[in-house]
Amino acid sequence: MSGTKQSTVTSLKPGSYVVFDGVACRVNKIETSRPGKHGHAKCRVDASSLIDGSKKVIVLPGHDKIDVPIIDKKTAQVLSVSGDTANIMDEENYETFDIKIPSDLKGKITEGVSVIYWDILGDKVLKQLK
Repeated sequence: MSGTKQSTVTSLKPGSYVVFDGVACRVNKIETSRPGKHGHAKCRVDASSLIDGSKKVIVLPGHDKIDVPIIDKKTAQVLSVSGDTANIMDEENYETFDIKIPSDLKGKITEGVSVIYWDILGDKVLKQLK
């Protein structure tokens, strides 16, 4: 079961992962303003969702704690393909489930191939051919 761990906002880097509003995101850009006379540094985090690619921008104090998703990267075998959905079987626990095929992998996912999928906060996302 994947979950989250805590990290500080200032430790984030482009390419790292973060949870905003319950959605796992990849950090695209982070800008840190310097602290004011009485304040703390503010960080403007520009991120995109790992599930649907939607953009999120949020401003947080640099010393704040933030959730970072724990991503399980697993392998599976494709059992069947129907439209833009594949039925796959996890190679560790033999669980079978349907997963959406991302547009960049359409036509490449066929019956019998091995794929890598990520389990992020309970959502399963097909990432690549193995």
